[in-house]
Amino acid sequence: MAIFPFKPSKSRRFDALVKPHLDAMYRFAYRLAGQQQDAEDLVQDVVVKLFPKLDELESVDQLRPWLNRVLYRQFIDQVRRKNRQSDRPLTELVGTESQADWLDSLESDNVGPDLQLEQSRLGPVLDRVMMTLTPDQRTLLLLHDVDGWRQEDIAEVLDIPLGTVKSRLHRCRAALRKKLQRELEPIEPAGRVGE
Repeated sequence: MAIFPFKPSKSRRFDALVKPHLDAMYRFAYRLAGQQQDAEDLVQDVVVKLFPKLDELESVDQLRPWLNRVLYRQFIDQVRRKNRQSDRPLTELVGTESQADWLDSLESDNVGPDLQLEQSRLGPVLDRVMMTLTPDQRTLLLLHDVDGWRQEDIAEVLDIPLGTVKSRLHRCRAALRKKLQRELEPIEPAGRVGE
């Protein structure tokens, strides 16, 4: 009687590969979509598309960046598809209601009255200003500055050169800084009398 090595079913193999990455995929999808329902749908769409491609999935060396790249491309495809269906701006397609949730996730060891007042003043302004950035700019800032992704990982996921990530990140921060300054100090300083 020959003993054949046990080969797990396709669904078990798929679960073993993808399940450890689902939380990270959801967090990334939430950063992209800005809403819980949209993020869940995005992850589900990616998982459904990947299930038939189990052999390809098993051959990937670094699965997390690869999954994030697939997720990002699926998000871009959905945005483009929605954009073709209507003439709404991309900022409306990405969602505005939940973009501020990442600010709530930031905690401080010392939350004194001064810091609370500053946060209550800055939070809504930052939310408004972030929504004026393009979806690509918001995604880049959220991935790097909020989620702490390395620039190399962002370059791999977005499929762009590292130098491009660095320059775009610099431009995004400069645009955010400029817009925040305008929001927080809307009145230009007055010149001297007699000038």
